[in-house]
Amino acid sequence: MRGLKSVKVLFFLFIFFAFAGCKQEVDISARKMHWDRDMCERCKMAISGRKFAAQVINPKNGMCYKFDDIGCAILWFKEENIPWEQEAAIWVTDSKTGEWIDARKAEYTTGSITPMDYGFAAHKEGTTPELKEVVYFNKVVKSVIEKGR
Repeated sequence: MRGLKSVKVLFFLFIFFAFAGCKQEVDISARKMHWDRDMCERCKMAISGRKFAAQVINPKNGMCYKFDDIGCAILWFKEENIPWEQEAAIWVTDSKTGEWIDARKAEYTTGSITPMDYGFAAHKEGTTPELKEVVYFNKVVKSVIEKGR
């Protein structure tokens, strides 16, 4: 009986250490959007603007937060004091194709009519329309915070 108990203890210790030693991969890729049903995390409007949507993925647990405008995502970070902001995966839709692209690597143009009127349209690097001023993520963040709302 005692031998069986020792085997069980060793088995459970083995299982515990096997799983404790495994680092779990967190999926930080863009998630499927349910257009006109998913709600913006910040303003609670239905997300329907397929060319201006954004997603933020928590790199620690994979939680996805969806937004109707990059401006809402930026202000949400500030208003909610999100401690993992710098590590977050931030995705935006390319304003031409609707494809999800990395918000920090995207090129942005101003003056677009966007759901929350922040005016930034994202473009995959190198595909920005000619004769348009290109701004980058840091400038978008600064402009949105200055504008507020």
